[in-house]
Amino acid sequence: MRSILAMYDELIENGVYIVYIGNFTQKITTFFASLLEEEIEHNDDRKTKRKVYHTIVEVLQNMQRHTEEIIDNKGKKGLFMIGKKQGIYYIITINITTKNSVEKIKSIIDKVNASSIEQLRDMYKKQLKEGKIGESGGAGLGFIDIARKTKSKLEYLFIPVNLNYDYFVLKAEVDTVKLKANF
Repeated sequence: MRSILAMYDELIENGVYIVYIGNFTQKITTFFASLLEEEIEHNDDRKTKRKVYHTIVEVLQNMQRHTEEIIDNKGKKGLFMIGKKQGIYYIITINITTKNSVEKIKSIIDKVNASSIEQLRDMYKKQLKEGKIGESGGAGLGFIDIARKTKSKLEYLFIPVNLNYDYFVLKAEVDTVKLKANF
C-alpha cells in the first residue's frame, strides 16, 4: 500500500492527472479525446485547447496503430499519461515496437526535430501528396503534425524488452506560455 501512496504522491507532485495502461482501440481513443477536451476547455484558451487536443488524438492514434502485440496476445497494451506542470502540458506514451522499426522511428523523429516550422509545413504537404498509406493505416504524418502543432521537439527513448522488441517512449509537450507569446 505504501508504494501505491508514494506513486500517487509523485504523480500529483508532477501534475499528472490521467494515467491509462491497457489496450488502445478506437473506443479508448475517442473516450480520452472527449474526456480531455472537456478538461482542457475549462482551463485554457481555445488555441491551447486545440493544440493539446490535437496532440492527444495523434499520440493515441499512434498507440492504436503501432503497438505490437507480444506479451500475452490479449491486445495491444501500452501506457498513456497526461499532465500539466508550470504551464506545460506533457503527453507521454509507451508502447512496444519491433527492433526492426527502431532505426526508422529514430530517423523520422530526428529529422522532424531538426526541422524548422516552415520545413515541417513543407514535409507535411509533401507527405500528403506523395506519402503512401502503410500497413498500419498511417501515412507517416503523426510525428510531423505533432511537432508542427506544438512547436516543440519530440523526446523519445527505446528500452529493450527482449531480442525482438523494444519499449518506445514518446513525450510531446505543449507550452501554454510559448503559445500565448506567439499568438
